Amino acid sequence: MSLEKVIFGFFVLLAATLNFGFFIGDISDPALHNEYELFAAVVVNLIATVLKFGDRTQIGAVHLATSLVADLQLIAATLAWVYATQISGAGMTGEATASVVSLSGGALLANLVSVALLVIETVSFNRR
Repeated sequence: MSLEKVIFGFFVLLAATLNFGFFIGDISDPALHNEYELFAAVVVNLIATVLKFGDRTQIGAVHLATSLVADLQLIAATLAWVYATQISGAGMTGEATASVVSLSGGALLANLVSVALLVIETVSFNRR
């Protein structure tokens, strides 16, 4: 068992589960979407992205692309959250929450693709 692969798999799965935890719930209810969970999802996704650098394979390139997409979506969601709570006078309305949750949903899709790639890579490695 490779410690490097365990750490990589851990962060890929943790990124997906944190993102799912933030995403789940009524799309317009800000009480169901915790800002600290969004922050944790951003940080773990960034760590997962750093871990994906250096893999020179085609599947490694797709892993990196999915991670960059998830990072972009989550950073946009964070910026939308900050705008709604700190700049806009309206606060976290249902509309603002829906925007944040929708952006995190895009990141969740990218994370699920990354998890699927990880599973495919693992299965194909065992066949060799």
